[in-house]
Parts: sequence; structure tokens; C-alpha cells
Amino acid sequence: MIEVKNICKAFQGKTILKGVSGKFEQGKTNLIIGGSGTGKSVLLKCIVGLIKPESGEVLYDDRNFLTGDPELKKDVRRELGMLFQGSALFDFKTVLQNVMYPLDMLTKMDRKEKMERADFCLKRVGLEKAHNQYPSQISGGMQKRVGIARAIVLNPKYLFCDEPNSGLDPQTAIMIDALIKEITEEYNTTTIIVTHDMNSVMEIGEYIMFMYKGEKVWEGDKNNILETDVKELQDFIFASKLIRDSRKMC
Repeated sequence: MIEVKNICKAFQGKTILKGVSGKFEQGKTNLIIGGSGTGKSVLLKCIVGLIKPESGEVLYDDRNFLTGDPELKKDVRRELGMLFQGSALFDFKTVLQNVMYPLDMLTKMDRKEKMERADFCLKRVGLEKAHNQYPSQISGGMQKRVGIARAIVLNPKYLFCDEPNSGLDPQTAIMIDALIKEITEEYNTTTIIVTHDMNSVMEIGEYIMFMYKGEKVWEGDKNNILETDVKELQDFIFASKLIRDSRKMC
């Protein structure tokens, strides 16, 4: 489990996060949702240590990541897997080499062991025949799957996904959502997904945190989100529906 307590963050005097708290449970797909500029990606970066908040706590299974010593932080980082927005693959590396990269950086495996582990992860995401291709030679959906394979290659306890469906067509987005949920259950990871995609919310939202202007204004799950009386969330859902309907008409 990951717990955040009263996270506050400001940039150049402008407050971005205003005391955000929440619990993200193990074995569940936990979603942070909201419109652009609401602070959801900043919160994710605070959780993984890319940004240091002014105050608050980030607890990985009761280990305080923000105040822990360097060894504790190193241990936690070894347990993280990250799927970046846009996949963030190395253009000059093959698919196999991209997936092997964390193993090269963080393990003492020999080359045979690394190749076997990377091959296993690529098979898990259905890309066993793409080893020698480069990112420019595969589709956006395949690139996302390579990113997922790389994110799980170290068998992480915690999996983070930043806008995993960005730029994907609806069918491919559904497939990526299903894959993330399957992996979460299979590896019993604590998975946190930042998204503005209501399709993802309704498909895999086991815990949902809705953010508005740097604050958590609602939390719940996909079964009760449509019953909300929070106006900001109602507006978000309505706007998302309009966007989906307009795409269907195109």
C-alpha cells in the first residue's frame, strides 16, 4: 500500500497541491483523475520522488520515503515500475534492448538472464515477435506495451502509469487498460494510474481520487462515481462524455 498525507507543493509562489491525502491499496488499480492543470501529475511525481513537496508524507508500506535515509530511498526505487506518458522508449535501442535497460542499470544479471527476463515480459504483453524492431517501426499501442514490459521487468511492488492511453484509439486504449489490470492482479502490485479518460475510470477504477485545483474533492470507485453530487466531478464526467460522443461521430 502507498499512503500520502497532506502533500503540499508550490512552484514560484503558486500553490499546486493543497494538502492532498489518500490511500492506494495493493492489488488494485488506483486512479488519480481530473482535468489539465489540476495537480494530478505533480502528485504522481511527488509520490515517485521526481519532485520534493514542501510538506507531507509519502509512505510505502509504512516506510516514509520523504524522510528516509538514502539506503531506504534506494530500496524503494528498486521496487518501482514506471510507464511514462508517450512511452519514453529509446529510439536507438531495439524493443528487447529497451526492456533490458532497467536490468542493465540495476541488476547484476548476466546477459543470458537479462535476455530471458526481457523475453518473458515481452511475451506477457503479447510482443514476443517484436524483439529486433525499433520503436519507430511499431504502432503507438505496441510502444505502450513495450513500456509496460519495461515497467514490470524488475518485478516491481509498485507500478505507476502516467496517462497510459494518451494518443491511442479507443480500442487500443481498452486493451491497455485490461493489460494493466491483469498485471496488477497477477503480480499483486500497488498500481497508481494518472488519467483523464473516463473510459478507463469506468473499466478499471477500483479506487478513484478526483482532483480539482490542487485538492482532492472526491474519492470512491467506478460503482458510485456516477452518483456523485460534487459539481466539479459532475462537470468533468459530462465534458468527458461530450468528447467521447464527438469522437464517435467523426
